[in-house]
Parts: sequence; C-alpha cells; structure tokens
Amino acid sequence: MFRQYSVVILILLAVALFASSASAQTDNLPSLFPGRDGRTPEETQKINEMLVKQQAERDKKEHEELLKRGAEALELSNQLEKSFETNKSLTRDDVRKLESLEKLVTKIRNGLGGDDDKEDVQKEGSPGTLSFNDAFRYLQSTTVQLVDELKKTTRFSISAVAIQTSNTVIRLARLLRLRK
Repeated sequence: MFRQYSVVILILLAVALFASSASAQTDNLPSLFPGRDGRTPEETQKINEMLVKQQAERDKKEHEELLKRGAEALELSNQLEKSFETNKSLTRDDVRKLESLEKLVTKIRNGLGGDDDKEDVQKEGSPGTLSFNDAFRYLQSTTVQLVDELKKTTRFSISAVAIQTSNTVIRLARLLRLRK
C-alpha cells in the first residue's frame, strides 16, 4: 500500500515540476492580449509606426524592381527585333532571349497580381496569324506599351491594362519561340 502511495506522490511531484518549468518558460513570451505584454501604449504605437514604414519601404523597392524588369524586357524586345531584321530568322541566342523575356514579363505580371488569362492564341487577328516580321514588331510595340503602363502605375495601384499587356507579350514570346 505504501508503495502505491509513493508512486502516486512521485507522479504528482513530477507533474508539479514540469508545470513550474513550463510556466517559467511562458513568462518570457509576449502576451496574446494587448496591454498585457508590458509595453506602454506609446511603445506599441512606435512599433506599429516602424512596421508601417518598413512595409512602405518594401513596397517602394518592389515597385522599383518592377520598373527595372520592364526596362530589361524592353531592351530584350529591341534586341530581338533588330536581330530578326538582320538575320531574317531566329538564332539560338534569340530563342534564349525569348525565354528570358517570357520569364521576365511573367515576373512582372505576377508582381502586378495578375495571372494568365488563358485566352486562345489562335483567334482571328491574334498574334498567331502574324508573319514573323510583323510578330517581332508587334512584340516590341506591345513591350513598349507595357513599360509605358508600368511607368503610369504607382506602388499603390494595380493596372489591369498592364496585366493584359503582359499576357500578350508572354503569348507572343511563346509563339515566336515555338514557331521558330
């Protein structure tokens, strides 16, 4: 009988020991309830202001990156158009540039919050019916249109026109790359 009581007492002591160590660990964690974490309202306000400022800086950086990608896309499309006018065909380097352009504009579209519009490329009057020469000119002019639209946007706005234009550039790049 004494043995059963001693086992129960040992178990109770172990539980009490674990409970006290667990409560000591939670004392260092911030409280889930406002005002109970030991911060004054002024400290909390300063922290919130700092977080808002950091988010604004991240947004500004993302917008600058979007504009930088747009400039890179424009440069690639200009190089592709000049290369095709010179060679009258696609080189391996041109195919790589088309792949890079497609990836770059996809990042732009994703940065704008857009997605593929899944529009059929073979519709009448679509890029699929253009000659290679016209398709490269259309690619370059559409990329110019995309960059112009990106320049009009701010970090606080989303442009549906820019998303649609980026989808067109992506489709054109795929079409040209696959048509070789």
